[in-house]
Amino acid sequence: MLSRLLKSRLPKCNGRRMSSLQGELAAYQQPPTKVTRLPSGMRVASQYTPDETVTVGVWIDAGSRFETKENNGTAHFLEHMAFKGTKKRNRIQLEQEIENMGGHLNAYTSREQTVYYAKCFKSDLRNGVDILADILQHSTLDQGHLDFERGVILREMEEVEKTTEEVIFDRLHLTAFHDSPLGYTILGPVENIQSITQEHLREYVKENYLAERIVVAAAGPVDHAELVRNSEELFSHFRSGDGKRKEEKPAFYGAELLYRSQEEGSLAHFAVGYEGVPWTHPDSLTFMVIQSIIGNYKKNEGLVPAKLSSNRLTNSVANLGPGAESFSAFNTCYKDTGLFGFYGESDEATLDGYLDELLFAVSNLAFSVTEEEVERGKRQLKTTLFGSLDSTTAIAEDIGRQLLVYGRRIPLAELLLRLDAINIEEVKRVARERLFDKDVAVTALGPLSRMPPLVELRRRTAARRL
Repeated sequence: MLSRLLKSRLPKCNGRRMSSLQGELAAYQQPPTKVTRLPSGMRVASQYTPDETVTVGVWIDAGSRFETKENNGTAHFLEHMAFKGTKKRNRIQLEQEIENMGGHLNAYTSREQTVYYAKCFKSDLRNGVDILADILQHSTLDQGHLDFERGVILREMEEVEKTTEEVIFDRLHLTAFHDSPLGYTILGPVENIQSITQEHLREYVKENYLAERIVVAAAGPVDHAELVRNSEELFSHFRSGDGKRKEEKPAFYGAELLYRSQEEGSLAHFAVGYEGVPWTHPDSLTFMVIQSIIGNYKKNEGLVPAKLSSNRLTNSVANLGPGAESFSAFNTCYKDTGLFGFYGESDEATLDGYLDELLFAVSNLAFSVTEEEVERGKRQLKTTLFGSLDSTTAIAEDIGRQLLVYGRRIPLAELLLRLDAINIEEVKRVARERLFDKDVAVTALGPLSRMPPLVELRRRTAARRL
């Protein structure tokens, strides 16, 4: 009924509204996500799409957050070791089998999840599941490969250290959550990478790779019943846990962590983080809208000149002069907390005023956000949501992640209805309760001689409100 109503409205709309409604119509016609829980507690989920290729993967509720200081880096190290051979396939055989299928095998580790996935032709679905099951349950963790991968990970760490934005966000987590494993880096410290043993890896798998914390997710031309049969047969070695895992909500700290350097011509990089909300919190979607309202800016980029943009913050930043290089809002959710804020770059002379402007703009959302800004933020968020599901890999990722964090996959139609219900008063309430005059974590790197202390930044923001 609702899709028929939308379809009847389409011809009467202008181009932008037409595109938006077509996206909404597609959302209401989204194929269902089928979910089956196996006797072990493992969940198997899939969405059918009319493609020639399929993505199948394993999403595990485990990451660097569930490590200790002594074994920090283990989850990521395991990701490297997974492709080095099993009892059935050595490294070369594994690589050749994937190549012969015309497939692709990949993995990544985050603070709360570890993911292994394969992309292959629909006729090779069982082979893809078999390979994933093999590397996750029967990896040899060969000592020679382990020693070799230490060097690989250390070189990876060197590359990460050259990516200032990644360094800033790692240090922002350390600043905000420094008493919690959530503040650890994913790669771990050098001393751990050099000392992690086979026993560390096996112990981490034993404690964290439990059936009830695993989702097998697939998207593409998938027969769900076949996927369930293959998963039940091939993932039979994952044991069930006792359901107990000690998880304490990490405390958020208003603090600053600065790294000063005076390289000629270098920019100051900074991030400001507020305590956000978990995935399942009622305000999480409103935070996504606020992130869209704040938006992003990069000097000399974009189709619309900054001073003609409908984004007030972009306009005010452009007025600061050429020293303001860029900013972007971020919103990161975890199981029980979150980080919301902005990242930016500027020259040393502009840094002071730039931080003032950004902090005030975020604080001022509690009072001066407009209907136009809220609607623009919602439209942009819808565009992002629709555009993020443009491949079988993206759909499988969406399924796996949502089942781990929500316990179900939220249909796009439901998400749209919840998004449409957010109005200006809701945005002001969340900004007032969670962003106005709240503690912030600040980290910065570069020429910071003109950067005022955190207490002074907060005092100025409060004074501008008077």
